[in-house]
Amino acid sequence: MRGLLRLTLNRFGLAFAGTALLVAASPAAAQGSYSPYNETPAAALARYVRTLASDPKDFDALIGAGRSALELGDTQAAAGFFARADDVNPRSALPEAGMGAVSVANGYAKAALPYFKRAQELGATPTMLGCDRGLAYDLLGRQADAQADYRAALGGPDGDEARRRLALSLAISGDKDGALAMLVPLSAKGDSAAGRTRAFVLALTGDSNGAMVAIDAAMPGSWSRVAPFLQRLPSLQPAQKAAAVNLGIFPDASATAYAYAAPTTSYTQPTVTSSVTTDRVAGVDALLRQPPAAAPVSPPQPKLQPTTPAPVQVAYSAPITRQQVERQTNSQFAPGKIWLQLASGSNSAALPGQFERITSKDRELFDGIPGYIARSADRSRLVVGPFRSTGDADTFAADLETLNISAFKWSNSVSDQIVPLGTP
Repeated sequence: MRGLLRLTLNRFGLAFAGTALLVAASPAAAQGSYSPYNETPAAALARYVRTLASDPKDFDALIGAGRSALELGDTQAAAGFFARADDVNPRSALPEAGMGAVSVANGYAKAALPYFKRAQELGATPTMLGCDRGLAYDLLGRQADAQADYRAALGGPDGDEARRRLALSLAISGDKDGALAMLVPLSAKGDSAAGRTRAFVLALTGDSNGAMVAIDAAMPGSWSRVAPFLQRLPSLQPAQKAAAVNLGIFPDASATAYAYAAPTTSYTQPTVTSSVTTDRVAGVDALLRQPPAAAPVSPPQPKLQPTTPAPVQVAYSAPITRQQVERQTNSQFAPGKIWLQLASGSNSAALPGQFERITSKDRELFDGIPGYIARSADRSRLVVGPFRSTGDADTFAADLETLNISAFKWSNSVSDQIVPLGTP
């Protein structure tokens, strides 16, 4: 990926590279801005971390730190802060809403809905949840539900972001006039993101030429790089359009890749190593143990990527398709890869049947995620993966848990042979 450019203004920005365009609309993290102060997300996070260094159970600081981390694109740290906040006050809706926002930011729309439901049961209002829950609905192709949520959030602290997302959702539904009208109040007050949003509205409704003119007006000289993206948008399915213009997740039929990559930050990211909640909290503990002098955080910086853009799809991070594996040797799976084990036993012939029973509980959840058999000296394991990080594996494991499917992380050694399910 050549010449990666990331521009973030308020809660909306875009990044494009070669023929790929990313729209980084950070989830609103439940209830308004990350901070009551006029400061950057990085400065806010540094301030909250300093507060937490003195009082690790400061609920408001934990929620604020979670929002700030999410604003910076560090979903793993955000999840840790929200998990700790939930431990401090399990009757508050804010941690649940924050975890829903984290799931949305990672592209896991279906996993986000139970968090939002729990938040509403604890007292969260549609005004609080609408901006992020609306995006979850958009990613699921439920544009009418999404638009109702966005409208509910217009009068809340995330009103401007809800308005941008509503404009995009209306465009996905084919309502060009309504989408453009939705942006008028933002343009009138000089909102810099409104011009870029307008470009996407035009592209989504089939006006590629108008979209290129609009994007060039908003970012002079950029149209030639984003033209292929804008021209292809109208051909996508509604859910794919929502993922492309909101999260920068663009489908490609030829391969799969990681659905989300958080920007690198200057502080040490929490490390997730075992159970979801416990390890997220442990990761935050590690972050809070840093001395106050290390607390200031620099905004995420763009970094050069490979010259060929990596195709992505709205999926969990299982980057290798069955066909690719069948064409390659087992040497591709170097020791130490991260997998989720679903079952094990001495009779490997029984594992395909178990995988079929497991996947039958939710075909959509397992769409595009093949199973593998890891053959060891003493047993065979039914696994899925490999995952980019323990955080990705934990997110998928949490989704499986909602279906009463037990899974735990496992790393292969040099002696393990991993083959696609069904290999003799």
